Amino acid sequence: MKKETKAIRTQAGKSIHNEHSVPLYLTSSFLFENAEHGRALFADEIEGNIYSRFSNPNTSEFVLKMAELENAEDGFAFASGMAAVFAGFASLLSKGDHILSSRSLFGSTHQILTKILPKWGIEFTYVDADKPEQWEDNIRENTKMIFAETPSNPGLEIIDLEFLGKLKKKHNLILNVDNCFATPYLQTPIDYGADLVTHSATKYIDGQGRVIGGVIVGNKELIKEIRYFARQTGPSLSPFNAWILSKSLETLSIRMEKHCSNAFELAKIFEGNSELELVKYPMLASHPQYELSKKQMKMGGGIVTLILKGGYDRARNFIDALNMASKTANLGDTRTIITHPASTTHSKLTDDERKSVGIYPGTVRVSVGLENINDIIEDITQALQKSK
Repeated sequence: MKKETKAIRTQAGKSIHNEHSVPLYLTSSFLFENAEHGRALFADEIEGNIYSRFSNPNTSEFVLKMAELENAEDGFAFASGMAAVFAGFASLLSKGDHILSSRSLFGSTHQILTKILPKWGIEFTYVDADKPEQWEDNIRENTKMIFAETPSNPGLEIIDLEFLGKLKKKHNLILNVDNCFATPYLQTPIDYGADLVTHSATKYIDGQGRVIGGVIVGNKELIKEIRYFARQTGPSLSPFNAWILSKSLETLSIRMEKHCSNAFELAKIFEGNSELELVKYPMLASHPQYELSKKQMKMGGGIVTLILKGGYDRARNFIDALNMASKTANLGDTRTIITHPASTTHSKLTDDERKSVGIYPGTVRVSVGLENINDIIEDITQALQKSK
């Protein structure tokens, strides 16, 4: 079956009621048939549900769908995207290990690498997405994992997944890719050699700004270690949120088609606008990694990055002048959302750190929604005029 069909037709086993739509399993625990059954479950001799912190039919269905869409062997669902990111590090790395990471990352991921993991003796090195020689040059004897976010947030840098897949194989490393912006509908990093794929399911997987969630899928042996970590530390996804996210996957393909077509149209309309210093979108020919984007992505995604002339004051006035677009820090919603990364999602970075990943005072991130494209264009146009 094709991905669109798998996302719709993959379901948990039916109950005695033979329901067409999978019900919510709002239970903290599950009954044992007898004492031996309970023993065997805890000994991992048989499969089954014990406790919803470990597994639940709703979370299992969501994970199964995500694994199928990403061409992965197994997975685990988390209470948030950042819980998934952290678990991918904490479960597989130890004191003395080293992470090689792309420089342009979501702000909270940057905080984990620079402020939290070093407290436990885990080191990191950043490399530039457009300088492939830096990756191999910075591999050390204690390097254990490569972490990459592509497209990056919010700079939309594209990293060559085939190159990273070959590099991790050559040096026997773990390749962990944040695929949040692309989703499995546009890009499948495992096909290029990734061992793990990490998602904030809060974004495009949900797609309607309703719930928080995260997921990691990938190599079953690595997922086994991640599952052990998560079962003991408890960052698991709730059954209700899993039910919502699993349902959301049924419309992922048609939503992403519209997000991408709207975003591409928006980028083309505003490229070269006299009020903007730059318009960045992976499928614009002006994007530095345009050819690479076409190679590894089906479409360009739903994010367009604008840099306004006039710096922070202009960006603030522009955001305040918007009539329709939402002003919030989320993305991937049906509704168009505009965010000022330097003062919100990436505010904890220094000025130099922001500049190094292409975030300037005039940068605004546009998460292009599913509204009529002419309405989106009209709102941005009038806000640019009013903010002069």
